[in-house]
Amino acid sequence: MSAQRTLAVGAVSVRYRPRAVAVNLVLGAGVAVCVLLALLLGEYGLSLGDVVDGLVGTGGKRVELTFDRRIRRALAAVVFGACLGVSGMIFQSLTRNPLGSPDVIGLNSGAYTGVVAMLMLGSSGYAALALGAVGGALVAAAVVFTLSYRGGVDGFRLIIVGIAVSAVLSSLNQWFSVKADLDDAMHAAIWGAGSLNTVGWVPLGWAVAAAAVLLPTLPVASFRIRQLELGDEAATALGVRVERTRVLLIVVGAGYTAVVTAIAGPIAFVALAAPQIARRLQRHGAPLTVTGAALTGALLLSAADLVAQYMFAEVRLPVGAVTVVLGGIYLIWLLMRENARR
Repeated sequence: MSAQRTLAVGAVSVRYRPRAVAVNLVLGAGVAVCVLLALLLGEYGLSLGDVVDGLVGTGGKRVELTFDRRIRRALAAVVFGACLGVSGMIFQSLTRNPLGSPDVIGLNSGAYTGVVAMLMLGSSGYAALALGAVGGALVAAAVVFTLSYRGGVDGFRLIIVGIAVSAVLSSLNQWFSVKADLDDAMHAAIWGAGSLNTVGWVPLGWAVAAAAVLLPTLPVASFRIRQLELGDEAATALGVRVERTRVLLIVVGAGYTAVVTAIAGPIAFVALAAPQIARRLQRHGAPLTVTGAALTGALLLSAADLVAQYMFAEVRLPVGAVTVVLGGIYLIWLLMRENARR
């Protein structure tokens, strides 16, 4: 476990781990580099001077339009990646399993089903689809929690139930794509790919506001997670109401997933990979910080979006297609590693 140090600020003493601080600084620098590349690269290249002009609003019309489109997408990648990283950290800590991420236990499938339900009801506006995605994710979380509860929630059982619920919901979504009107099916398929192409300032603003509303819960959630990781009996002895705390953490984790899926669609595997990568960077045994998980998620999604935009010259892929490929490779490695331990 990495050593702690104490920093005295007036009458307040703050404990920190030098390696965790260093890792977070490097991750933050990586995110900044990805944002800068997202602003500079493209068919119409911008210089650093153009970026500065775009920031202060003194560039020409073409520069300002290009800058506006690119900065909006870059910020969306950072915000959404951070939300997915935090959500993945919460669920993996709850289940005590590296496979316990929202996309594995059915929340993404639930959000997709919520969108499908809205389309079947004839509502295709942004607000309706966002409401359907949020509602679907929260209902899926409630179903998984209820079905996995047996006098308590076991992490492995929650994952198995989540996979089963996800399979059922995926079947419903496939049935819809076959039976629905072609326009509705295409609408759902495009949304389901997970993309930052159509993220506007208003939806991004709502996402930032929703994430900010959940932000005050994170210090408490991080503290409670560390107590739960000691085991249910030890947590109870410390005065933690274990099941109530789990429900609260599930709601917060589902909320952060819903923030992303409501706007960009289900972006898979960022929530799975980000906490594990952050944990390994900060060294095994040291408690994973919310900041580390959020910055890792932001870096992963920002880098994946750059790949989606510029890896293939003539094609602009949805970022969800890139994260699925990279996440699939990571998942295979993770399964092989877990199997080798047994």
